[in-house]
Amino acid sequence: MIGNTIVRDVADIMRDEMLMREEIARLLQDGPMTIPELADSLGQPRHEVLIWTMAMRRYGVVEEAGQPDEEGYYRYQLAH
Repeated sequence: MIGNTIVRDVADIMRDEMLMREEIARLLQDGPMTIPELADSLGQPRHEVLIWTMAMRRYGVVEEAGQPDEEGYYRYQLAH
């Protein structure tokens, strides 16, 4: 447990990847978002959203949109 967040095993997080991939893609249809914005919209922990988004990036589903914001977060968009 980290703070009030229960930390799940990575295998459990990855099992949810396909479902969350669809949800993340749906959110990104409205425009680029940061990991914290995605996490807030999904109601999921940031570290899990990071894993799912980076998997999507690795397979060319999403890409960075420009430079990081003032807090250092990249916005991600659906790949063209």
